[in-house]
Amino acid sequence: MPGGERGVQILETAKEEIKKLREEGIEPYAYKYDRDSYINEIHEKYKDIKVDELIEDYVSIAGRLMAIRRHGKASFAHISDISGTIQLYIKKNEVGDFSYNLFKRLNVGDIIGVKGYIFKTRTGELTILVKELTLLSKSIRPLPEKWHGLRDVETRYRKRYLDLIVNPRAREIFILRSKLIHYMRDFLDEHDFLEVETPILQPLYGGAMAKPFKTYHNALDMEMYLRIAPELYLKRLIVGGLEKVYEINKNFRNEGISIRHNPEFTMMELYEAYNDYIGMMKFTEEMIVAILERLGLGTKLTYQEHELDFSLPWKRITFIEAIEEYSGYKVSEMSDEEILSLPDKLDMEIVGGVTKYKVLKELFETYAEDNFIQPTFVMDYPTEISPLSKKKRGNPEFAERFELFIAGQEVGNAYSELNDPEDQLQRFLKQQEEKKKGDVEAHEIDYDYIEALEYGMPPTAGLGIGIDRLVMIVTDSPSIREVILFPHLRREKDKEDLSDKGE
Repeated sequence: MPGGERGVQILETAKEEIKKLREEGIEPYAYKYDRDSYINEIHEKYKDIKVDELIEDYVSIAGRLMAIRRHGKASFAHISDISGTIQLYIKKNEVGDFSYNLFKRLNVGDIIGVKGYIFKTRTGELTILVKELTLLSKSIRPLPEKWHGLRDVETRYRKRYLDLIVNPRAREIFILRSKLIHYMRDFLDEHDFLEVETPILQPLYGGAMAKPFKTYHNALDMEMYLRIAPELYLKRLIVGGLEKVYEINKNFRNEGISIRHNPEFTMMELYEAYNDYIGMMKFTEEMIVAILERLGLGTKLTYQEHELDFSLPWKRITFIEAIEEYSGYKVSEMSDEEILSLPDKLDMEIVGGVTKYKVLKELFETYAEDNFIQPTFVMDYPTEISPLSKKKRGNPEFAERFELFIAGQEVGNAYSELNDPEDQLQRFLKQQEEKKKGDVEAHEIDYDYIEALEYGMPPTAGLGIGIDRLVMIVTDSPSIREVILFPHLRREKDKEDLSDKGE
């Protein structure tokens, strides 16, 4: 985009043109336009017409001018709407002097409405012979050049509106994201889940191991937190008798930013009474495969050169098996002392007090999780690092918990939910000990939640799916920023006042 003096001159010229249009009785910013077709509908309906055949079906479309080729008394242009792009043929003797002269004053980026007939050029391109033309919105700033404009990744994220205008791929990603969420809702609704809403502002944060964002409520005179997870509120609803609930929600975690992490992200979290984590594994794989099929993607996808196969059933492996397979350490045969000596040997950094299971967690994250390219359920995490999960039947050192990995990244997390109030309280108290040792992600004690459990929560399975990461995989996007419309970025340095900016 042009900057400096040239940019300022372009803006001033555009504003002067708008003034002239108004003086001539032409409103550059319309209130409404009645269109009867999207561009993709026209392509589909008329794809089989013959070259030079004129179909006198009167169509009305609207969109943004993306290219203009002027030739005396006849010109060509391309117009785009959300569904696609089509060629326009504008002849002076078809639209009249007034409209043709107006067209000659239009620029790439202007939004127009056109009505006309359909034909196919000798080169085989479907085209609209324009009979009427209406200016709907005059663009003041020039669009980035088609092949050179938005190569800077940060500019694409910071000015997403430009990215969506000039990069069809960006539009495709966010249209697919919307459809994915829609089909997920459909699947859950079909399985009798009830969509609910829980608080974003919370007096206590909980439901995950994470550092929160703090805020302050003036009227209540109290510190509050943006939620890190909706879990404890959703499980209160299970206590209340809503046996199947889900929420597609925004969560906020005051942590680092990377290609896999954004401090504000979207989750789908659900809870089902009378189920456990084994049943939830089956439900999870069936739901994701159903979504892929409804998106028309099938069960085989390519993600960053990896061929992913979602055919059922998916691989299942325990947490300990994963460590032993990929780290080379036979931790099931090692003494506690040998495991506790590993951080010094491997230069590991453990937050808070060093424990056997924190070391195992670090081993897993360092050596194992990146290797799970195909959809894989990693099962039976240590109870110590799973404070909201029921202990595994027959082996209480481990919990009935799984994480879903696809393409080397965690996409889902699920438990057989802990419904014993005394056990839950003791786990929260243990978390407070970790907090005192420096673990800023440790759970607070939510006594109201403990009280809710004391009224009785049925056996329950819960599941959380990271929507952003799932969209990354199905759209073959290397970064989470590609699939979030407005990702968080550092502030621009030395930002000039917009009125003085010549971009």
